[in-house]
Amino acid sequence: MRDYSLVKINLTGGIASPGMLEGILLMAQKAGVKEVSIGARQQLLMWVKADTQRGSGLPNLRESLEAMHIDFEIDTHQYPNIISSYCAQEVFQTGQWLSEGIYRDVLDGFDFQPQLKINISDYKQSFTPFFTGNLNFIASSIPNFWYLYIRQKQSNTIFRFPLLIYTLEISKVSKRLEGILLSGADLSEEEIYEKMIAQGEIISQLVQEDLILPQFMLPYYEGFNRYGNKTWLGIYRRHETFEVAFLLDVCKICLDTKVGQICTTPWKSLIIKGIENQDRASWDKLLGKYGINVRHAANELNWQVEDHCQEGLALKNTIIREFDQEDIRTFGLCFAIQTRSKSEVFGSVVIKKRKILAGLTQVYDVYHTVDFNPNTRQLVLFEKGLHKTHIAEILQRLTKRYYHRSTASIAEKPLPPQTNSTSTHQVHQCKVCMTIYDEKLGDSQQGINAGTKFEELPDNYCCPVCDSEKENFEVKTVETTYQL
Repeated sequence: MRDYSLVKINLTGGIASPGMLEGILLMAQKAGVKEVSIGARQQLLMWVKADTQRGSGLPNLRESLEAMHIDFEIDTHQYPNIISSYCAQEVFQTGQWLSEGIYRDVLDGFDFQPQLKINISDYKQSFTPFFTGNLNFIASSIPNFWYLYIRQKQSNTIFRFPLLIYTLEISKVSKRLEGILLSGADLSEEEIYEKMIAQGEIISQLVQEDLILPQFMLPYYEGFNRYGNKTWLGIYRRHETFEVAFLLDVCKICLDTKVGQICTTPWKSLIIKGIENQDRASWDKLLGKYGINVRHAANELNWQVEDHCQEGLALKNTIIREFDQEDIRTFGLCFAIQTRSKSEVFGSVVIKKRKILAGLTQVYDVYHTVDFNPNTRQLVLFEKGLHKTHIAEILQRLTKRYYHRSTASIAEKPLPPQTNSTSTHQVHQCKVCMTIYDEKLGDSQQGINAGTKFEELPDNYCCPVCDSEKENFEVKTVETTYQL
């Protein structure tokens, strides 16, 4: 029996009004909560003494949240938060036509709680992820029209929808696709398109040009920063938790100084925009009151671990200490640690834990994306079977590979064009971990040249990720723009 329950509150688009957040925090405080955290999908997370325990405040918290009409879940993850790049709007480099009002139009249009992961992204920024959702809407260069990239649940492939979607149609399209994708049927891209259009026309345009992924460059998202005639403040906590008392004071200053929004980020931090110059002293005083450091090294800010994962945090801190000792440069990279097989993390370098010897011990495998842009998500194995004490050394070698790339490989790249009729091909997929063997790519880690057919692989060939035998691969037909 668990002593504590996890309460998750979705902050749609990573946006919270100070008044609403203050109400939630006051209720949490009454329930005995002293710290809360931000999830990778910009949601608010808190542990509350389970209602099976004496003195639990969970029943009253549940009742209060329901009275405030705030959507929440307790120990379940049925409704993932809609995440957005609004937290980057104005303060980091973004596109030309997106504005607060357009984000609001999109987010306010959702009159249901999505069961699919939905991402709303500006096409120019590289602060929030593009493709970690099932439905990924990415602004095009045409005002008020969005690319849509779809990934079915439990799938490793993503494809581009053939139409650009109009801003005010995003919620309608999402609702239709949710019904289609959650039906349980194994559908092709063409079938998904036909089923959605059969439910009625939508305002759209044909895709005229490929989406160009921006070069990844994680901005420094902490501390006081000027933009225009105002200031924004970024707050990151090394242990990834925020004191409730501190956040209540944040809400109070926002309300007193007419700051209308508090943004959460996928890096589990907070961004407060619109701070007037005359109010800067109040914020300085607040940070001093709680001893909040807002000048962490960039080497520490470019990491992502799973939500509520002390194992991942401990490994991250160990690696960072070694990086500091060796004075390792990591600018342009971001790192992720995955300790649970089905969790999702965002990084150009990904460290995955793998259990061996029937789960008695574990090793770590290090991957990087093909071009070191985390949004491409096509992983290449760099080193496998590592003890955790050797990971930092291997990552140092990997950073050297990154910095020795040719200048040409750093330029912005368009996604390859996608058409249903010409991009279909067969691959072989591991039934255990879903890793794909594509004969077009081969398997360089095991000395398999590109162009080698699966049937020509040696009988002792095994999955490069989970070591499953060759017989555990099955044929899959894919029609993808590119693979995750």
